Amino acid sequence: MNETATPMNNDDPLQIMLIRAGATEYERDGIVQGTLDVPLCDDGRREVTQVVDEIQQSQLDALYTTPCQAAQETGEAIGKAFDLKVRQLDAMTNLDYGLWQGMRIEDVKTKHPKVYKQWKDQPETVCPPQGETVAIVRARVAKVLLKLKKRHKTGVIGLVAPEPLASVVRHVLRNDELHNLWGANGGARWECIGVPNGVRSRGG
Repeated sequence: MNETATPMNNDDPLQIMLIRAGATEYERDGIVQGTLDVPLCDDGRREVTQVVDEIQQSQLDALYTTPCQAAQETGEAIGKAFDLKVRQLDAMTNLDYGLWQGMRIEDVKTKHPKVYKQWKDQPETVCPPQGETVAIVRARVAKVLLKLKKRHKTGVIGLVAPEPLASVVRHVLRNDELHNLWGANGGARWECIGVPNGVRSRGG
């Protein structure tokens, strides 16, 4: 069962409603997706409908999505419900898992047990083969968030992103420790997070 998060009470004039894209067949089948472009599955579309129902009474002043198909489909449903134009953030691509992409997670565990365990426990210390590090993604995310903060001074803006990108966005906004990256949101499909003055383009 998916849990939901309620808006956080804070004094930040700008908040981001971080919405996780609905599920794909790859996610349902335990396949590493990363930058592979996969549409929503039936379960994912049901998740999106549920999220729209949950947030329909919320304030939403603008809506952005990452470039992947699942995020775009999720964003289109939300944009229709709120009568908002959906804007795509081309720079917000998902984490590139390199050679792991398209593999079943169980196969990655079997073939690379030590590296996979380190990836789960200390993601900041591992780069998937021919992929990219979390630090690179964090820096990319921070630059985009800085631009959004300059464009929107106040209000609530929606940002639709797939995992693990959504967790990196959450990390940057909350300045959490990277080793707490996975599962830190408790499985919530969406949450409102204040945009702090400390968001910097270098991703720190």
